[in-house]
Amino acid sequence: MRPDILNPLFAETETLDGVGPKMKKPLDRLGLTRVRDVLYHLPERFVSRRAVTDLDEAGEGENIVVALTVTEHRASRNARAPYRVLAQDAKGNILSLTYFGRASYTARKQLPVGEKRWVAGKLERYGDMLQMVHPDHVLEEGGESLGHLCEPVYRLSEGLTQPRVAGLVAQSLAKAPELPEWIEPQQVERENWPGWRDALHLAHRGENAKARDRLAYDELLANSLALMLVRADNRRRRGQALAGDGSYRGKLALPFPLTGAQQRSIAEIEGDLAQEAPMLRLLQGDVGAGKTVVALEAMLIAVEADAQAALLAPTELLARQHYETLRRLAAPTGAEVALFTGRDKGRARESILMGLLDGSIDIVVGTHAIFQDKVAYRNLALVVIDEQHRFGVGQRLMLAGKGRRAPHVLAMTATPIPRTLTLAQYGELDVSKLDELPPGRQAIDTRVVGVERMDEVVAGVERHIAGGQQAYWVCPLVRDEGGRDDETGDMAAAEARFAALQERFGKDVVMVHGQLDPALKDAAMERFASGDAKLLVATTVIEVGVDVPAATLMVIEQAERFGLAQLHQLRGRVGRGAEKSVCLLLRSGELSETARDRLALMRETQDGFRLAEEDLRLRGGGELLGTRQSGDAAFQIADLEQITRLLPTAHDDARLLMERDGGLEGERGEAARTLLYLFERDFGVRTLRGG
Repeated sequence: MRPDILNPLFAETETLDGVGPKMKKPLDRLGLTRVRDVLYHLPERFVSRRAVTDLDEAGEGENIVVALTVTEHRASRNARAPYRVLAQDAKGNILSLTYFGRASYTARKQLPVGEKRWVAGKLERYGDMLQMVHPDHVLEEGGESLGHLCEPVYRLSEGLTQPRVAGLVAQSLAKAPELPEWIEPQQVERENWPGWRDALHLAHRGENAKARDRLAYDELLANSLALMLVRADNRRRRGQALAGDGSYRGKLALPFPLTGAQQRSIAEIEGDLAQEAPMLRLLQGDVGAGKTVVALEAMLIAVEADAQAALLAPTELLARQHYETLRRLAAPTGAEVALFTGRDKGRARESILMGLLDGSIDIVVGTHAIFQDKVAYRNLALVVIDEQHRFGVGQRLMLAGKGRRAPHVLAMTATPIPRTLTLAQYGELDVSKLDELPPGRQAIDTRVVGVERMDEVVAGVERHIAGGQQAYWVCPLVRDEGGRDDETGDMAAAEARFAALQERFGKDVVMVHGQLDPALKDAAMERFASGDAKLLVATTVIEVGVDVPAATLMVIEQAERFGLAQLHQLRGRVGRGAEKSVCLLLRSGELSETARDRLALMRETQDGFRLAEEDLRLRGGGELLGTRQSGDAAFQIADLEQITRLLPTAHDDARLLMERDGGLEGERGEAARTLLYLFERDFGVRTLRGG
């Protein structure tokens, strides 16, 4: 149960004064549904204001606070013209307070002629006149002082204003209780951090950078501790010790000899599977490093031990790709491999369900459908989760109920992750790395081409197809929604590009994107995989798992709009056969310095682990690795710089709490329990109760 002291923080925002159905909608759009959410809606930046006695002291473009006397209101008959209120400072300097639209009604009320007001805003010049457009604050003389130096600027949604959000924050801070300290005392003293409640007050005022660090550390500590609790609980569970005899693996006829990294990873997995404690291991593999083969070896160990294995993929397209690959590789062994997705109906579905129940199916590949309540297994002992970053800790915990005992879990990701972020995302897993490519894989010739050379690129695709080879063309959007970008104009859309290329290449072109009907998507992929279609136009739906060795050209339109990890994944769709492959990064005219550096790195290296580290450095506080990281380890407060700097210490602090201080027992343990509930990492608490 959540500690009672936290209940005021988990009250709905409607309990705050002024929040009714109308205001609730924009708050909900920002994810501010409870008092706690408002507390952690920290300012994006702060506006510093300087109080001046007269306008001569201020410079143009400066944010100031000044006392003014209203002298005149000037309205225009033109509804689009601004409404001006003239006022003068103590020296008689004239300032125009300029309003547009409905704001003029507010100006008439707030600024009566002859009255003195404190006004805050940005000083600008319009022609020969000084002006302040839509002042941020107007207060009566003798009222609240506007002389503060720092004013928070919050992220807004339509229907909210800065003063309104600031008022809700003030109410929420008033409800914040004093909470017991959960951070190791020496760490608090060493960093000179304020307590939790004081840190919130300071962070919203922008008065103490250490306050933001302390709040970020809280979040990182909560995540680390929860993952350690999951790991500790997993070690206490009873699983099945799986000892294979090599009878199935010995019959494999692999296209390449195993790399040293594959052999090492298989040995680590085999050692884990031999233990009763269920395995929780992450397999990180660069593009083309052979994760599927490692997963198959692991699954065949389970089959040799008279058990079953399941491979969970995030999309149906990826599930079908895995099924075809595993069925082909496993054919000489005699292991029975089946595909099961939400689209299976009738007799086909019943046949698979029966095969899983009676054990005639050894390995099943599918989407989340393989874990539905109606799906029962004879003896599920190993679960492989592909593209692990799309599943959260809660989903990993869900798997335990499908076997006789808790199954072993092998999580895989094709996105190389810097060590710090591995701790953040997968702190409860052991990690194996595939950092070698199989022999025979050729380097991909990567080139950056300006959009002004589009005709040359299309002509090159035509020559490529005429030579009997296949190609991909990737766009950032499905269709043009009418939005424009100041730098690069319209976003490139797959549907429009498909239509244009179809005019030139006819039936040789097919299209795949996430919004396409599944049957049409399958038909397009089948035509491309069989070689019947020569050019596949797509969005990032083909980012992972698509394996067509005959495709040797990749065109990525508006490549600057993708993160390094996505570009690396997309490039990895070619170079999978014996032929030399090319990747063209088609860039727009104007590029930011970061985008330019990113494309230069793509040209320079194909090492995914190096690209991941560089992406972290280039993006700073941006999205993790250029891919949307979902699941339970999304951070609301800590940015990438703080994750990199603070997480190792938070990880050590959590381990100290577990090993020396008895986990969630004792005084500090009770405080840590409060922390877990505060950050909704209470799945860590639930593991102690077997929930």
